[in-house]
Amino acid sequence: MSNGYRPIEDYAIIGNMRTAALVSGDGSIDWLCLPHFDHPAFFCKILDVKRGGFWSIRPEAELTGSSRRYRPGSAVLETTFETAGGRLRLTDMMPLVAPPDAVSSPIPSDRVRVIRKIEALDGPVTVALRARFSFDFTATPALVEARPGRGATITDGADRELRLRWAGSMTVGPDGVVHGALTVLPGEPALSVLTGSDEAVDLAPGVEDDAAGEIEATDQMWSTWSRALQIAGPYREEMLRSALTLKLLTFRPTGAIVAAATTSLPEDIGSGRNWDYRYCWLRDATFTLYALLLVGDIASADAFWGWVERVCTADGPESLQIMYGLHGEKRLTERTLDHLSGYRDSRPVRIGNGAWDQRQIDVYGELIDGFWFYHHWMRTHGRVLEVRDDVWRLICGTADYICTIWRDTDQGIWEIRGEPRHFVYSKVMCWVGLDRAIQFAALHEPGRDTGRWQREREAIRADVLEHGWSETAGAFTMAYGTDELDAANLRMPLVGFLPADDPRMAATIDAIQADLGAGGLILRYRAEDGLEGGEGAFSICSFWLVDCLTAMGRIDEARDLFDRMLGYANDLGLYAEQVDPGSGAALGNFPQAFTHLALIDAGIDLSAALSQDQPVSGDMPTRATRAQHGLDLATMIGGMPDLPAGGPTRSAGTA
Repeated sequence: MSNGYRPIEDYAIIGNMRTAALVSGDGSIDWLCLPHFDHPAFFCKILDVKRGGFWSIRPEAELTGSSRRYRPGSAVLETTFETAGGRLRLTDMMPLVAPPDAVSSPIPSDRVRVIRKIEALDGPVTVALRARFSFDFTATPALVEARPGRGATITDGADRELRLRWAGSMTVGPDGVVHGALTVLPGEPALSVLTGSDEAVDLAPGVEDDAAGEIEATDQMWSTWSRALQIAGPYREEMLRSALTLKLLTFRPTGAIVAAATTSLPEDIGSGRNWDYRYCWLRDATFTLYALLLVGDIASADAFWGWVERVCTADGPESLQIMYGLHGEKRLTERTLDHLSGYRDSRPVRIGNGAWDQRQIDVYGELIDGFWFYHHWMRTHGRVLEVRDDVWRLICGTADYICTIWRDTDQGIWEIRGEPRHFVYSKVMCWVGLDRAIQFAALHEPGRDTGRWQREREAIRADVLEHGWSETAGAFTMAYGTDELDAANLRMPLVGFLPADDPRMAATIDAIQADLGAGGLILRYRAEDGLEGGEGAFSICSFWLVDCLTAMGRIDEARDLFDRMLGYANDLGLYAEQVDPGSGAALGNFPQAFTHLALIDAGIDLSAALSQDQPVSGDMPTRATRAQHGLDLATMIGGMPDLPAGGPTRSAGTA
């Protein structure tokens, strides 16, 4: 620990597809927003160890060891503590009110329950409870009424109330910290349950008995969902854990997907690179849905694109934002919480995100590519989706808008908070948007005149090849007129702009490895970005490099890098946004959708390549095969002939 803060990689996630809690290795819940991901935090010790709320359950005696795991194929967490007097198992989870693949549920979405089951494996073991409660990132004090033998009632003095069930002793200290103790015997488990919502809750008697059943019912829901996924190969367990993590980051009430469960975990300790990722970026979400579709999670794709249709079709493409709130909120005004010290004194703590009104023109291509892949995937798997008129207008209008704006500058995929530039990756994704729109039109509206789209697509390609390439750098660069490199250009072969073995692309891949490599990992860029401090290696970029190496046939290198990246996961297989190349410590918000979706993408193709091009996810061949034959992804997956030619449909991105 550093000044009382646990390492970011020390945390596990539990959740109910509405919000999520982070549980430390020593049994403390240090992060929980109620009732939804993007609502104010109830527990936030991870952002201020002295003020932030937490809920700790662990043996009273000194620990001699501990271990933890998720139940197989599940989001139910088990931590085993060892003491000189006995062993204790703590099971942490948040109940699901419907299976993970259910689009909706009968229970109001503001209901939140956290269940902690305490079992003495041998003993007896005396258990200590410590907790500090507050509302609104500590801004609103909590009024706590302790009821020994029953638990406590926690209110904000107005209309918010939570109930904590605890069968042992309980007192509230002068500092507001709740202390409790309970002796647990083998074969006589105890349960502690926190129940809350935006309004007062009246729990029925016997909730502890119901809670025990909820643990097993939810575990069964998760394991049933996991068994239905199409994942195989040598990296099955790692890909499955990533798929479960992505599902936990899904907001079931609307279908939106958050970029991460937290805000303001720093990309650089002590600097101001702290951002709120509890929102839905169109780019990130389309990348996530690509990965989940590849492993067979159709329900998430249906729900997300339903959300996009509700949120994005009302206005023209010129009004599209790069990100929205989970219910489609548009103004995500950024402000700082100056009363919080930040993780390891990394100020400021931010809520909201000032990038909401940035111009990032790659997002138009990501949106069309995502729609195209979703519809094409369904079609090649026996389900033809209706393309609603308003959706088709959005796609065509977005393609027309790309024709108008692709020559403009923007902030780019990495949301540079400086002067807009002609970012190469943004241009490439404009090319992708037109390429997919042309293919989409050939299927949905064969008589449509796509001449303008075709002309502008070729103009973009020529422009990038002329202005995006630097003879001095020997590579495609970050932006026109510079020799600085950008790891986002690793996606150029993955979206079909150039084959991975094209000499210019191969040179770019090698240059990125050489210039942006750090401790065997890959940085996003080294260019000045207008922010103080530095940052770690961006994990998604290392997985993109695995993709590229696999596509080039450099399988041994791809496997070595993939295995190295697996070593940077925590003991539960979870990743933050970045890795400190020197120490291996996790940096940035946690867990991060970007990293987990990229692990799935790279793992599928690498597994196939290691299996001598045999499919490992449904009918999924390697990206190397797709690039070699110049076929689009949906054609390769479904074996459907006579579709318009084009590059492989592929998606990925950032918060």
